[in-house]
Amino acid sequence: MAQSVMFQGTASDSGKSWVAAAFCRVLKQRGLRVVPFKSQNMALNSFITEHGDEMGRAQVFQAEAAGVKPDPRMNPVLLKPSTDQDSQVIVMGHVLADMNAVTYHQYKPKLKPRVKAIYDDLAAENDVVVLEGAGSPAEINLNDRDIVNMGMAAMAHSPVVLVADIDKGGVFAAIYGTIKLLPLADQQRIKGIIINKFRGDKRLLESGNQMIESLTGVPVIGVLPMTDIDLDEEDSVALTRKLRRRDQSKALDVAVIDLNKISNFTDFHSLEIQPDVSVRYVRYAEELLIPDLLIIPGSKNTNEDLQALKETGLDQAILRAHQQGSMVAGICGGYQILGQQLQDPEEVESTITQQKGLGLLDTVTQFNQHKITTQATAKRGHLVLNGYEIHMGTTVLGPNAHAFATIITNNGLDTNRSDGAISADGTVWGTYLHGIFDNAKWARQLLNQLRQAKGLSPLVDTTLSLSAYKEQQYDKLAQTFEDNVDMSKLNQILSASVIDEGEA
Repeated sequence: MAQSVMFQGTASDSGKSWVAAAFCRVLKQRGLRVVPFKSQNMALNSFITEHGDEMGRAQVFQAEAAGVKPDPRMNPVLLKPSTDQDSQVIVMGHVLADMNAVTYHQYKPKLKPRVKAIYDDLAAENDVVVLEGAGSPAEINLNDRDIVNMGMAAMAHSPVVLVADIDKGGVFAAIYGTIKLLPLADQQRIKGIIINKFRGDKRLLESGNQMIESLTGVPVIGVLPMTDIDLDEEDSVALTRKLRRRDQSKALDVAVIDLNKISNFTDFHSLEIQPDVSVRYVRYAEELLIPDLLIIPGSKNTNEDLQALKETGLDQAILRAHQQGSMVAGICGGYQILGQQLQDPEEVESTITQQKGLGLLDTVTQFNQHKITTQATAKRGHLVLNGYEIHMGTTVLGPNAHAFATIITNNGLDTNRSDGAISADGTVWGTYLHGIFDNAKWARQLLNQLRQAKGLSPLVDTTLSLSAYKEQQYDKLAQTFEDNVDMSKLNQILSASVIDEGEA
């Protein structure tokens, strides 16, 4: 079996996804075959593999860091919350069912042997598996059926390194409380502690580190600094750190509506790295103003998010911004919101069976049970665009809209069908293609169109491709990790993870 190590956190957004990605890149640089693994992920940021399987984006960027193709085995269970009570349960890339929290908790024992078998498959094919937990292992109300934290560590016979976020405050209490709430057998699985997001002089932590080591018996093996490394974020909690006001030093103002059930906000990462673009996330009508480009992103519950826009007055703010010169774009659920009407007679998304859209596109969307999950290649004019689709709904165009693009392949198979819609004057458009802005040449043409509308000269496309940019960031992340973690201790933890089959 492969060697393994599991990174668990004292809380969500502690940075365990980045730490796992960093170690994946370090091991790749050593020439090892390494893969990430997170048995259960709850996130609205997802990705479609080349075979049409859906998985969490955190394991996608960890796979990129490891230099391997994303594989749904790396994230066998994905939970996508659709309401405060219910989630869509996706197993090995495909929808199993919609379940509430209690039903899913009762169902987890049925998933456990399948998760174990999937993990064993990956472990048999690779030198190292880098596992990630979810939330905190000290969720004592759920631990009896856990399949993602200590329950998974037990199945994988994997040592655990606890990642603690000092930026939240109370880091030593979080470390101590997390460890001491666990049963003794699980406490003994924790072999190291990494303190993350530290600002300042690490010498100030030395006495505290010594005390927590004495109190818990677990060594602090690293203190990672707060950095400017720019990678995809998994958790929507990360949106709280996103820019809320325009960066006045940038020529173009792009405003993204921060929907309650926003999904795939990583669609806009490639805009954030453009030299002339300020991307900000807007939750309130008074914040919107008149951006150069206004984007309504994807949503896991389009009808409820549209209803919320109306309740907060953001719907009228969007219409005013368009009237005063903003280009308006919609991605996936945002595209549906821009239409004349949303119909959900079977209550696929919510109990709202019919609702007027914003009316900026001449389209009607009807939701249905069939979920489309494909990688897609499209043509818009002479340009070829790559992206992926994740949606439950069919959109029909009226006479005052025409297709945004033509899909020419789905999951590598030839096809010929329309995607999206664009208004007659070109100021409003929508598409089902996630990752549309990752197409650097097309994105620069669009941005230059916005520049010219303001009387600015177009920019020559000198920015790195998103993939090249990410590679730089993964290398930078790995170097930061090696510079601030006791690698000899981590190597010892990893080496001790292999056990004899008889002991298993």
